[in-house]
Amino acid sequence: MRFSPGFRAALVALLALTGAGTSSAAHADSGSIQLWELKGGWIIGASGGGGTLIFHGRRYPLSIGGLSAGLVFGASETRLYGRVSNIRYPSDVAGVYGGAGAGAALLVGARAIVLRNEKGAVLTLSGRQVGLIANADLSGLAISLR
Repeated sequence: MRFSPGFRAALVALLALTGAGTSSAAHADSGSIQLWELKGGWIIGASGGGGTLIFHGRRYPLSIGGLSAGLVFGASETRLYGRVSNIRYPSDVAGVYGGAGAGAALLVGARAIVLRNEKGAVLTLSGRQVGLIANADLSGLAISLR
């Protein structure tokens, strides 16, 4: 069976693109992350804090800050723990994350959030809130390495 040169070239290009896409995903890694955040707001909220990325056995200090809009009333301190996935280097964690989250605290409550940045890093976090706050919002969070 003979194929035209154009068909062979298209097939080789398709295989090369498919291989490039799977090889980059295959080399992505994950790490653990701990964040603390002070948050306050009335409809529009602001937050700031810090944390630590643990990647390949090394610790990397982080700074965080962000804004949220939606249902935000009150103030709280949150401690979040979880995983960061789809990263190759510690610097892949740095960036602006966006996502939806919900939580409530009347003295002590729960918080869970999943965020993705422009580099494809995904944070899956959960933890404890202390304070008086209710939120169901769209959040933006900027994380940088210190």
